[in-house]
Amino acid sequence: MNHLPLIIKREYLTKVKNKSFVIMTFLSPLIMIGLILLVSYLFQLNSNKVRTISILDESGLVKDFFKDSEKTKYHLLDNVTLDNAKKISSDSEYYGLLHVGEFSNLDSLSQNISFYSEDSPSLTLMFDLESKMEKELTNIKMNRLGIDLNKIENSKISININQESFSGEKTSKIDGYTKIFFGVATGYLLFMFIIIYGNMIMRSVIEEKTSRIIEVIISSVKPVQLMLGKIIGTSLAGITQFTIWIIVGGVLMIVLPLVLGIDMSQMQSPQQQLVEQAITSSNTDLEIQNIFLAIKSLPLINLVLAFILFFISGYLLYSSLYAAIGAAVDNETDTQQFILPIIMPLIIAVYVGGFTVVEDPHGTVSTIFSFIPFTSPVVMLMRIPFGVPIWQQVLSLIILIATFTFTVWLAAKIYRVGILMYGKKPSYKELIKWIKY
Repeated sequence: MNHLPLIIKREYLTKVKNKSFVIMTFLSPLIMIGLILLVSYLFQLNSNKVRTISILDESGLVKDFFKDSEKTKYHLLDNVTLDNAKKISSDSEYYGLLHVGEFSNLDSLSQNISFYSEDSPSLTLMFDLESKMEKELTNIKMNRLGIDLNKIENSKISININQESFSGEKTSKIDGYTKIFFGVATGYLLFMFIIIYGNMIMRSVIEEKTSRIIEVIISSVKPVQLMLGKIIGTSLAGITQFTIWIIVGGVLMIVLPLVLGIDMSQMQSPQQQLVEQAITSSNTDLEIQNIFLAIKSLPLINLVLAFILFFISGYLLYSSLYAAIGAAVDNETDTQQFILPIIMPLIIAVYVGGFTVVEDPHGTVSTIFSFIPFTSPVVMLMRIPFGVPIWQQVLSLIILIATFTFTVWLAAKIYRVGILMYGKKPSYKELIKWIKY
């Protein structure tokens, strides 16, 4: 009699009815969104802080470069010494003092510019001050050399190379960024899912083994059915939890910032601000249009089908190994010697996908690793957005499924013997003996 559906149902219900599972399912997104909002709130507090900078310009050149902004105010100091300027800035609790000394020529001016502050100044602020002075002083120097700035500005040429395949299909840099995003996102999602729920399967097997419940179950169920039931049941529970995380997290990300009055758009790094300025300075409408065209040009049907097939096959492959490890040991401490050989291919796959595939998706390294069953789920998912021939996807999937079938058979042999073994720390030599039984 096939007990597999009953085992899947039992495993699923046991997981989803567990108090800790229910609590963490709803508490995890709350904690995560709470941390994001806390960081955003602290960033917003820091961003709303108005900084006043005093300027002592002994050269008479730079004092007009700086105009007050929403978050930065400038206070000019005249006819005071540097020591007095420091004292005035400190007593007035200004953010800092920008001192520009006298100079003999413009080339030596940079050696006479200093910034004084109580604490280490903001890197973004320093970059902003330097950029403004570099631009204005460069213009002054070119004027003194008799260079026409208008001619230089008019002589600049912007290059945006058109990309097109030999078959006539037009692409752009945005296409490449979009493909990288989709590929890396799917690969990392599979990686995280295997790590989180593979460990859950392993702990579940260890718990049942140590509680001796398994001795009752194993008397009426084949080890292969029991192992597959635990894998599939736990996987379904994981998918349920993951879906709730996405829904609850999405709702919280929309509702909580509105309720708490937190502006998430202000949480930007200096690099993100520079990118945003670059996009704003260009034709934004054209960029947005290119993004939509890039998404539309993706092989979406192929991506969805491949994601489902490779995701399920890759997860089941690694889950069977996690279940075998759980059956072989008595506690989680003993699992460490067996976990590393499982984690290493996943880590290699992520690094190959994150670096090699992004640079050369159809190269030798990327292609080879997309056929190796222990790395193909991640690497192939990262390659597919760049256009992988169907025959390569099918061949990789066949190899992956065949390896999974063999791995399940192998893991079942270990599971059959190890599930009833107590008080003995197994070695690799011992596991080989179990497989031969």
